[in-house]
Amino acid sequence: MKRKAVIIGAGFGGLSCAITLASKGWEVQVLERQDRPGGKLQRIESDGYTFDRGPSTITMPGVFRSLYELAGVDMEDYVQLYELEPRTRNVFYDGTVVDFSRDIEFMKAQINAYSPRDAARYSDFLEEAAVMYRLSEKEFLNRLLLSWRDKMSPSLIKGLLRVKPFLTLQKLLLRYFSHPHTLAMLGRYATYVGSSPYRSPAIFAMLAYLEGQKGVYGVRGGTYQLIEGLLALSERMGVEIITGTEATDLSVLNGVVKGIETSSGFYPASTVIVGGDVLSMNRLLLPEVSRPHMNDRKIAGYEPSLSGFVTLAGVSRQYDVLRHHTVFFPEQYELEFQAIFDEKRPPQNPAVYVCHSGYSETGMAPAGGSNLFILANAPYINDACLWEEESLSYRERIFNTLAGHGIAGLSQSEVLLHYTPQDIQRDTLAHRGAIYGISSNSARQTFLRPGNRSPDVQGLWYVGGTTHPGGGTPVVSLSGRLVGEHIASRA
Repeated sequence: MKRKAVIIGAGFGGLSCAITLASKGWEVQVLERQDRPGGKLQRIESDGYTFDRGPSTITMPGVFRSLYELAGVDMEDYVQLYELEPRTRNVFYDGTVVDFSRDIEFMKAQINAYSPRDAARYSDFLEEAAVMYRLSEKEFLNRLLLSWRDKMSPSLIKGLLRVKPFLTLQKLLLRYFSHPHTLAMLGRYATYVGSSPYRSPAIFAMLAYLEGQKGVYGVRGGTYQLIEGLLALSERMGVEIITGTEATDLSVLNGVVKGIETSSGFYPASTVIVGGDVLSMNRLLLPEVSRPHMNDRKIAGYEPSLSGFVTLAGVSRQYDVLRHHTVFFPEQYELEFQAIFDEKRPPQNPAVYVCHSGYSETGMAPAGGSNLFILANAPYINDACLWEEESLSYRERIFNTLAGHGIAGLSQSEVLLHYTPQDIQRDTLAHRGAIYGISSNSARQTFLRPGNRSPDVQGLWYVGGTTHPGGGTPVVSLSGRLVGEHIASRA
C-alpha cells in the first residue's frame, strides 16, 4: 500500500516536495487555496500584455533540473531557460550605468570609470564571494538541520565561522570598496532575502558570485512557465492538485497529525507538509495549546522580511535604458532600509527594480510595447503604514524616479495594476505581507530559521521561504526536495 502525504500550498516548495515524494512511490495530494497554483508567482494577462507577478530573477537552474531527473525526463521538454548577459543593468542617480556581467574585466572597466580603487579590488571580492557560496552549498543549502546535533556538527560550525556570521554585508563590502555605487550595487543582494545590507550577515555576498559567474536566467514564455512545468511533471507523477481549497484546521490526536480540515472537506493523512508561511500557518491551523514551540509570543518575536509594492504597467512604447532586469538606485541607499525597518514606512526615495521580459522575448507585449513589472521595497504590514492611504503617493514617487531616468508616461499605461503588502497577505497568507517570511537581519534569523519538522506535532513538516534553508525561488524549491527526500527515506 502506498504511503500518503497531503501538502498545503502549490508554490515552489509544495510542488517540489510533491514531485520528490511521488518519485519515491508516495500518493500525494496538494491543496491550494488560490484558483491557480504558483503561490506568490502568478501570471497576469491583460490587453495583449503578459506579466509575471512574483519572482523574476532566476538562478541555480540545477535545482529545477534535479526535479525532472527524479522522473527520468529532460527539463527542456517542459521548460526552457536562457542565460541573460548582462545579468542586470544598474542605473545610479547621477546617470552612471553598470551592466552586471560574467566578464570580470568588463566589470572592472565599468567600475573603473567612477572608482579605480573599487575596480582594483573587484576580483579579490569575487574570490571571497565564491568561497562563501561553496561553503554555503556544502554545509547549509543542501542538507536539513533537524536537530541540535545537525546544527552543531563540527563541519557546519567551521563553515559558519569562515563565512563571518556576525559581520554585516555592508561591513564586508567596505573592506573592498568605498564608492556608494559599488556598495549599493552589491549591497542590494540582501534584498533578495528580504533584508537590509546594513544588518544582514556577510554570507549574502555569495550572491554576487552566484549571479555573476553561475548565471541569471530568463524563462521562455515568462517565469510562470516554471510553475507550468512543475504542474505537468506533477501530473505525470500522479500527484493530485486541488485548487480553490483552503486548509482551515489541522486534525491532531495525542500530538500526531491525522489530516486536514478544509473548505471542501476532510483529507486524512499521517504526513502533512505545509508549503505556506510557517508563522501564519501555525497561527491559523493550530490552537496555541498545540504549538508550545511556535506560540504567539514566539511568532511575534520574529522580524518579518520586507514586503513590496508592485506595479504592472503595459505601455505602448519602449525605453532604451531598460534591459531584462534594471535597477535604479537613489543617492542615499541606506535611508530606504531605515524607513522600512526602523520607521516601518515606505521610503521617500526607494530603489526601483524593473523587469521587462519583453526585452528578451517577443510576444510578451503588443508590437512596440513594454510589459513592465515594477517593484519597490516596502515595509511589512504594521500600524504605521496604511496602504489605503499610502498607495497613490508611493506610486507617484516611484513613477517620478523612473521618469527622471527617461521612463515617462507610465500613468497613461494601457494596463496599470497595483499589488500591495495587504494584497500579498490576502492572497498567500504571508505573515504580515512579508515576501520572504522572516528577515535575515541577524545571524540567528539567517542560520537558525524555524525548523522543517514540527517540534510539536508528529508527522507535520514545513517547506518554503520562512523555514530552512531560506527564501528565493530556487532555495524554496530546494527545501521542498530536501524535505521530500528525508520523509521518504524514513518511511
